[in-house]
Amino acid sequence: MEAAHTHHHAHTHPHTQTKAVLNRMARLIGHMQSVRRMVEDGRDCSEVLLQLSAVDAALKNVGKIILKDHMEHCIIDAVQNDDREALARLEQAIDRFVR
Repeated sequence: MEAAHTHHHAHTHPHTQTKAVLNRMARLIGHMQSVRRMVEDGRDCSEVLLQLSAVDAALKNVGKIILKDHMEHCIIDAVQNDDREALARLEQAIDRFVR
């Protein structure tokens, strides 16, 4: 299922990974809720840290999916339309993402 999104740079294009991102985000939210319950229940700190590490890795993977989808669709569109502002925003987003 493709979802079309309109960004403030005034063009519309498909995002092929929207459903996958939303599914992964739902799983991440569930995982975070279980980690919260672990903390509330006083579970061993090493177990909590291990689960937080898994959440962190999963979150980074969601970011990678979004970045790849953005490059395959938004940036191709931006290059074709000489949208230098979109390219600058991508550079800024990558800088923040890889910190």
